[in-house]
Amino acid sequence: MRTATVTRKTAETEIAVTLNLDRTGKAKLATGVPFLDHMLDQVARHGMIDLDVAAQGDLHIDAHHTVEDVGITIGQAVAKALGGKKGIRRFGHAYIPLDEALSRVVIDFSGRPGLEFHVPFTRGLIGEFDVDLVHEFFQGFVNHAQVTLHVDNLRGANAHHQAETAFKAFWRALRMAVEPDPRAGGAVPSTKGTL
Repeated sequence: MRTATVTRKTAETEIAVTLNLDRTGKAKLATGVPFLDHMLDQVARHGMIDLDVAAQGDLHIDAHHTVEDVGITIGQAVAKALGGKKGIRRFGHAYIPLDEALSRVVIDFSGRPGLEFHVPFTRGLIGEFDVDLVHEFFQGFVNHAQVTLHVDNLRGANAHHQAETAFKAFWRALRMAVEPDPRAGGAVPSTKGTL
């Protein structure tokens, strides 16, 4: 089983993440940021990844450090669980609709961090959640999972729907990319022989 546990402690946050890439999709989430918990719950339902996240952060300031550091720590855990990336599909993509909103996510476990994030949110807050933090989550993940990630909201009028389709598409694309490829014979999916 491809599993990992990672903890990250700074002067601003303390994060613990445990995940299993090969499970049925159960989530235990306590980040202190309810909307982030709602988005991470998409892991359980759409990524088929068991995920346990516990976070304490400087929420008396705002949610920025907590959301970013959760993204960082999940990225570290995914990278650790994949190890040398032998036998995975490497690439994943998904289109996810929710009512009027539609998002596309494409991911490559390339070993090179790169984020293209194009989500023109229709408002700045979803409840009390600052929509700028969606970008911060993905940037943290990309930098530490060492992936290339394209997140595009193709249409949407409701900011909650825009965010939710982006997260659902992300987890679905990630699921595709980390799945074992039965035709790969356990090889690293790169002409270089390493990722």
